[in-house]
Amino acid sequence: MTAPAIGYAAALEQLDPREAVRLAALAERHGFSGTLAGDAAQPFTPSQGQAAFVWNVVSALGAQTTGELGVGALAPTFRWNPALVAQASATLASLYPGRHWLALGSGEAISEHVVGGYWPEPAERINRLFEAVTIIKKLFASGSAGRDVKHEGRWYQLESSRLWTSPEQPPPLLIATAGPITARRAGQVADGLLIDSVPYDKLGMLLQRFTEGAREAGRRGAAPQHALRLHLSWAPTDDEAMQNALTEWPQAGMRFAKSDIRSPYDLEQIAKLVRPDDFDERMLISSDVDAHRANIQRYLDLGIERIHLHNVGRDQDAFLELFGREVLPRLTR
Repeated sequence: MTAPAIGYAAALEQLDPREAVRLAALAERHGFSGTLAGDAAQPFTPSQGQAAFVWNVVSALGAQTTGELGVGALAPTFRWNPALVAQASATLASLYPGRHWLALGSGEAISEHVVGGYWPEPAERINRLFEAVTIIKKLFASGSAGRDVKHEGRWYQLESSRLWTSPEQPPPLLIATAGPITARRAGQVADGLLIDSVPYDKLGMLLQRFTEGAREAGRRGAAPQHALRLHLSWAPTDDEAMQNALTEWPQAGMRFAKSDIRSPYDLEQIAKLVRPDDFDERMLISSDVDAHRANIQRYLDLGIERIHLHNVGRDQDAFLELFGREVLPRLTR
């Protein structure tokens, strides 16, 4: 048995960018393996209070740390053009060789609608995502091959071009999804899944669908590089942990799709309806460090390659120190 690599999830919806950089460095000093940060133009609720530009933050914290640098989920389809995503990711991978990985998703209106335009139904959003993946993979290949590429698709065009700044190896490309059909399509083109806010009993099915997709596409090379962003609420008391969940991360208790909601203020109103039992089987809320360790271990036992922990409370320093001392050393793969 070997000690697994457990990373820190920096919630840029809650953290000032300078604080995110400080905490990422602190996490490594406490034994965390690296940092995952998501992309958002707005927080989920106004009280979360932040929405830093993810590429700036991850580039800055990369200079203060030595571990992996995950970016995701990021939608390469509305606020972002896939060609710009490829350039940003390739530049980050060139700055920090072997450390960066990228996870792409179909997007949520709360961040993507800010540039205006029609917000399509889920099927179109997913199809746009996979066309964007095609472009990004073409551009990743163009840099290493030193040749121009083109794309003429249903939603996107790419004139003859290449990535002039490119790492020796492109970063691993993951797909963020909670659905079996998308997981299967991801297996045909991606290196793994990014799993976020998915009930435990659904995870095995998603991993199996990815494997089936990879088999169908004849992709029998390297093992999948799945990642999990694990939201949790730890605090010195159970009451404080529950209060943190209700006030800081209430969307974890919302048992419905939130991808069409456009305003943090709308989610704030919905959050008033969230009750403690709404978090059951969706996010562990406890002051018991052993309970959190056991919860993390069961995901490792499923074969997840990367787990990044997000404690929803504001006292990140205490969380990182305690979990670095009491949890990480006792986890096994």
